[in-house]
Amino acid sequence: MDQRHDQIEGNSEPSHSFGQVSHLALDIGGTLIKVVYFSTSRDDCIDHEGDSSANNTLGVSKSGKHILEGRLHFAKFETRNINDCLEFISSKKLHLGGFQRCRNLAKDKNLIKATGGGAHKFAELFREKLGIDLDKEDEMDCLVAGANFLLKAVHREAYTYVGGEKEFMQIDQNDLYPYLLVNIGSGVSMIKVDGDGKFERVSGTNVGGGTFWGLGRLLTKCKSFDELLELSYRGNNRVIDMLVGDIYGGMDYSKIGLSSTTIASSFGKAVSDYKELEDYKPEDVARSLLRMISNNIGQIAYLNALQFGLKRIFFGGFFIQGQPYTMDTISVAVHFWSKGEAKAMFLRHEGFLGALGAYVSYAKNRLDDLVCNESIQIPVSASYAADPKYNPRNADLNDNESMQCSVYTA
Repeated sequence: MDQRHDQIEGNSEPSHSFGQVSHLALDIGGTLIKVVYFSTSRDDCIDHEGDSSANNTLGVSKSGKHILEGRLHFAKFETRNINDCLEFISSKKLHLGGFQRCRNLAKDKNLIKATGGGAHKFAELFREKLGIDLDKEDEMDCLVAGANFLLKAVHREAYTYVGGEKEFMQIDQNDLYPYLLVNIGSGVSMIKVDGDGKFERVSGTNVGGGTFWGLGRLLTKCKSFDELLELSYRGNNRVIDMLVGDIYGGMDYSKIGLSSTTIASSFGKAVSDYKELEDYKPEDVARSLLRMISNNIGQIAYLNALQFGLKRIFFGGFFIQGQPYTMDTISVAVHFWSKGEAKAMFLRHEGFLGALGAYVSYAKNRLDDLVCNESIQIPVSASYAADPKYNPRNADLNDNESMQCSVYTA
């Protein structure tokens, strides 16, 4: 099935004319802007049984609820390129409401749900450029609501990553809480979640995705976050990191359970090698940086989980992006510090928690009223003006993927 942005299921028309669009939601962070919106699969609305409803009206389920079927779409942009995001929204008319021929779901077409610090910082820019007002939702509320939605409504959303293999976990909704949500954005927030709307931010660290991107940009001259991640994937951190074996002549420090390959000091070899930055390969620097930050986050996450007696830790945020090395490093850190008692778990839509939380905050799209089928696709991170040299897979918006959903509207 073609999941391309301009080939929405059931419609072969270009993306600017597919179905109808409703309920655009934004998460405007310090580094990235995340976008989520819903569109119908076809120009008409369809009922619960999948049949076209007469006169383009909403379908009605046996429970009496009106239903629209369509897809949730995902996209991201670097916050520094916010004008690209504005152009994307404008070109696809995402801010003009939708489903007018079916039913007006929004009380105010010019009011868009948004969260993150940028919802405050750029509010006037959105009003000036697009004529829309940002209806601001609390960032932590949205992160938790987005995570709870994914864990409850989306099949095969959570998984572990061990030894290079994903293992999808069946989450018992009756045994979901409590859990620790570790959201890795520009910084890192660690949130103890006890239920819908019941949570506490228990800790965090300023060493997060923004640290990786900022230091990486200075050290490697990479032009984008995605380029830096790709660069790190090709590197070898052992060229720069000081290992236990480097200190003990290739031997383990078995008395305290440290193998010879354990990192004793990130970037430690740069002290003894007496080399300059240009003497190191950029990919090795990027790899060491990624390893350092991932290890640090994994350790802090476990220590917080230990404090509250939590065995289940979910990691989200665009820092991860499904990168095997990032997930492996976090998983190993949690396993090491917990002595195997705790597991790191990841989410397929990890970067869109806040945007999804803002989306489900629309009054008539309550969490329980959005049902997604099992054919979930991992969202591709794309940029409206991406340079294919840096990110060839994601260079075109048409690569954005989506999940098929049904919306109960009333």
